[in-house]
Amino acid sequence: DLPLNESLALTKLVSDRPGITLNRLLHAPLDGKDSLKEREQLPSEEIEAAKLLRKKYESDSAESKVLHEAEKLEGGMRGTGVHAAGIIIAPKDLTEIVPVATSKDTDLWLTQFEGKVIEDAGVIKMDFLGLKTLTIIRDALKLIEQNRGIKIDIDNIPLDDKKTFELYQRAETNGTFQFESPGMQKYLKELKPDKLDDLIAMNALYRPGPIAYIPEYILRKHGKKVTYDLPEMQEFLKETYGITVYQEQVMLLSQKLGDFTKGDADYLRKAMGKKDRKTLDKMKDKFIDGAKAKGLDAKKLEKIWTDWEAFAQYAFNKSHSTCYAFVAFQTAYLKANYPGEFMSALLTNNQGNIDKITAFMEECRRMGVPVKGPDINESDVKFTVNDKGEIRYALSAIKGVGEAAVEAIVAERKANGTYKSIYDLTRRASARAVNKKNLEALGYAGAFDSFEGYHRGQYFLPDKKDGLSLLEKAVRYGSNVQNTSASQQNSLFGEMQGGVDLREPSSFGSDEWSLLEKLKKEKEVTGIYISGHPLDDYRLEIQTFTNCKLNEIEQYRNKEVKIAGIVTTTETKFSKNGNQYCRFTLEDFSGTYNFSLFGKDYMSFKTFTETPNAMLHISGRYQPRWNSETEFEFKITKIDLLSDIRSKLTKFLTLEVASFEVSEKMIDEIQTVIAKYPGKTKLRVKFVDEEEGIVVGVSSSLKTIDLSNELLRELDTLHVHYGLN
Repeated sequence: DLPLNESLALTKLVSDRPGITLNRLLHAPLDGKDSLKEREQLPSEEIEAAKLLRKKYESDSAESKVLHEAEKLEGGMRGTGVHAAGIIIAPKDLTEIVPVATSKDTDLWLTQFEGKVIEDAGVIKMDFLGLKTLTIIRDALKLIEQNRGIKIDIDNIPLDDKKTFELYQRAETNGTFQFESPGMQKYLKELKPDKLDDLIAMNALYRPGPIAYIPEYILRKHGKKVTYDLPEMQEFLKETYGITVYQEQVMLLSQKLGDFTKGDADYLRKAMGKKDRKTLDKMKDKFIDGAKAKGLDAKKLEKIWTDWEAFAQYAFNKSHSTCYAFVAFQTAYLKANYPGEFMSALLTNNQGNIDKITAFMEECRRMGVPVKGPDINESDVKFTVNDKGEIRYALSAIKGVGEAAVEAIVAERKANGTYKSIYDLTRRASARAVNKKNLEALGYAGAFDSFEGYHRGQYFLPDKKDGLSLLEKAVRYGSNVQNTSASQQNSLFGEMQGGVDLREPSSFGSDEWSLLEKLKKEKEVTGIYISGHPLDDYRLEIQTFTNCKLNEIEQYRNKEVKIAGIVTTTETKFSKNGNQYCRFTLEDFSGTYNFSLFGKDYMSFKTFTETPNAMLHISGRYQPRWNSETEFEFKITKIDLLSDIRSKLTKFLTLEVASFEVSEKMIDEIQTVIAKYPGKTKLRVKFVDEEEGIVVGVSSSLKTIDLSNELLRELDTLHVHYGLN
């Protein structure tokens, strides 16, 4: 019955520092040896709070009763859980050794002891992890064999493969195992790894604590003098440039320096891994005494042990890191040497994650691996690679199609050849498995684009004569053909059933969808834009007049940011005081980001966000929220239509021509193209000789041009590089 405000006041007196228990706060010495001040290093204000807590504990009050009950409860089981991968191995029937229980989460028995103490009962605990990366590797190997006739023994690939290490040195590791985070990519560019040992070390170092050693590791690899606390340590630390990286190094050094047995060394490893302070303190004396007996410097030994204790906070074993680095190398090898097959396997194994699919599709574009939309005659159940090295979008990755429909379509195609038209498809594919909803999703995704004489809009617009769309007619036609065929087979003489028209319906015309409409429908069923992107016509503006992708905003704290994208959703709401505000989502080639507009900002910018599919250029700052130092938000300061940015900010269009490409014919072609587009933007031409390092600027006889997409496309066909200034 303690009032809530008094209960909250009690909780504020209890330190929230990790490892501080209520029992110690109530009973441990406040000063002196093994005290809260000396061992737990509580600051003076928390010592005062502990004194007040004890006063309440010793009083005759409701607060005292609560504290006495809390004291009994502390340390008890709060809830149970099942480890996702922990398996117990026992020498005999498990029920003879430990208490067991059942759970709806698994068919296996569960132990009722905690994982950290279970081995004390005489059993072994092993973690068996399922790794999706292994499935990705397997699928990529199947595709390589299928497409190229090459059978790769992935466990015996060359560990000095030049292409693979070049990929690591460029940090183009998106989609590979273990090495794809932005921080890791930054260090890879600096490290320039050229052997597997570098990857093993980076895998062990890139985690809280040891990450601080990475800059020093990089400097030593590239020539900084390597030093050792004792010359005797060189034997085991040479491979990591004098830096202790692995548990095995500590084990070997403890044997060499402190005369530990192998059993002692393993006991030390376990104590370090479990952060067992009592055991470590005992082993310290043994280590120092053993090393002193060998005549080693006592001060340096103290330093080495202190370093090892700090190392114990993050100790990593080399055997584990080696396995991870080896699997990582396998993925990088496949990406570097067989990019189409590897990225296809990667996409297949991430079908359910739209964010990852989007990121990997963008990575494919960056790598120059074309990703084609789904095609009824070329796509398979999974993502595949065709003989041109192009990735085909998986039919099963389209929302609303269903696995049964896809398998029926693919099986019929493989058995009896490609489909000639939508009517051929509905006539041949099982009507039980493939319905109108499936076909609509395929049509939205562009899977029928290869059928000659039809465009996407045609499949969905109702015919003025009967109100049926072409897809509906095709479904009805296919059903009639299949039903009639079934009736003939069941009939004694196979006579034709009357009253059913089995002729293919005549097609009818309709307006073709705009690119934006096509892309919108594509995204509805795939979650991404496949045949293009609404921002494709603005790549030059984005490249020139933005300094940040949407997925990078949170890396630009307290910095001015310029971004661009298309508005995909807008939601207008009312605050508690009745004022309107809005939240909207912007999307660019890298992903999406959610923004909010309040007060004056909402009134100033709402017209931009309320326009469906508006393409915007936004300036702002990623800064702390009002009255907070830890929470950040994006403060918008300016919004422009992306279509206006080119004319507003561009002073010059600069053409760059390599000197070895210059010819009279090329100059004439460039002049012919730019003469077609007179306008207001100034034009510059630069002739570049990279070998000699010479750049020559030439003023154009045409002073100004119209900076249109049509002009830029024509320049692309001439393979002329250009930029905005």
